[in-house]
Amino acid sequence: MAVMTIRNIDNTIKNRLRVRAAMHGRSMEDEARDILRSALSTELPQSRNLGRKIHRRFAKLGGVDLPLATREAIRPVDFAE
Repeated sequence: MAVMTIRNIDNTIKNRLRVRAAMHGRSMEDEARDILRSALSTELPQSRNLGRKIHRRFAKLGGVDLPLATREAIRPVDFAE
């Protein structure tokens, strides 16, 4: 098991944790552990990647084949000039 120290907790939060722990008949540490366990046991929210959302929305419509633009060969550059 890992050990974690949490610093700079607001006194109001600490007091609420103390009261909540007392209501459940356990220590503040046990209460904090239970809060973390329940908060982190749910599924992670889906990514908010806009590009993926747009792709998913329009993927069922299929792709579009665009003609490739013709290009000229690249001229070599002489940096000695």
